[in-house]
Amino acid sequence: MNLGEIEGGGIGVSTLAEMTGPQRAAVILLVLGEDHGRTIWQQFDDDEIRIITRSMAELGTVNADEVERLMLDFVGKLSSAGAVTGSFDRTISLLEKILPTEQVALIMEEIRGPAGRNMWQKLGNIDAVVLANFLKNEYPQTIAVILSKIRPEHAANVLRNLPGDLSIEVVGRMLRLESVQKEALDHIENTLRTEFVSTLTQTRRRDPHEMMAEIFNGFDRQTEMRFLSALDVSNQEAAERIRALMFTFEDLAKLDPAGLQTLVAQADKAALARALKGASQPMRDFFFGAMSARAAKNMQDDMEALGPMRLKDVDEAQTQLVQLTKELADKGEITLTKGGAEDELVY
Repeated sequence: MNLGEIEGGGIGVSTLAEMTGPQRAAVILLVLGEDHGRTIWQQFDDDEIRIITRSMAELGTVNADEVERLMLDFVGKLSSAGAVTGSFDRTISLLEKILPTEQVALIMEEIRGPAGRNMWQKLGNIDAVVLANFLKNEYPQTIAVILSKIRPEHAANVLRNLPGDLSIEVVGRMLRLESVQKEALDHIENTLRTEFVSTLTQTRRRDPHEMMAEIFNGFDRQTEMRFLSALDVSNQEAAERIRALMFTFEDLAKLDPAGLQTLVAQADKAALARALKGASQPMRDFFFGAMSARAAKNMQDDMEALGPMRLKDVDEAQTQLVQLTKELADKGEITLTKGGAEDELVY
């Protein structure tokens, strides 16, 4: 297409000074035509295409002089720019002149990906003991900055595993912590990326007994007993550790009264009846204690109405209650403990 009049039936923009950005883009794309403009069109997202095509459709007549002036201006800006160097900071600087600050922050965090936004998420996935062992040789101020950027519960676990005097010093630094300069934070991130995360994520190894306990929790009772009995013979220590880590239907007896009432209120009543049908009398009494006298009587009637039941059906119902308990614990609606107060279970 030659640099001549671009005709349309719309608003009739006549001078370069009157044109908006989308209108200028529309003129340039009309001049470039299908062959030369295809690559540019392919770079736009759907919203950008809609904006530009709407401007194009409403463009009206732009005379030859204005088209030529626009193209010369466009080419002139490209040629005067010389060599172009793209960087994270330069991109931020450019976007901040165009977009709201909050939007720029969201966009750039997404671009940075694992190297930026997810850095602190990676630290959150590293075992607290391992992370504490790495951090104990750092300056207290550096540790304070790092712990201020990760989840509070994970920071607490790391602090618990730092040497006593150092942990107290770090707490003091965190209490006095003010805004950290961007350069200092970038330095810490780079250090973590090169010295900590790349190493820690490779060395972190989940306790296989925890993994097997979760798997065993999904077994029906007969399968669970078969595997554990076999382990008792071949590796009794492993069997005992897995038993200690498993959360079973019987462990529901360790729920506090509020937690039990929450579970009973949200449990499927038919599943609860099947689960209690195969439970011991102490477990039945424990659940009945969370119900009103009338509700407990109705539950006993429902259990009697079930008649004889297969052990598999009872196991499935009890597993359903255990899974519901874990879900409620994940939501923070109940607290799970197994054994003493120090034996907190995390799911």
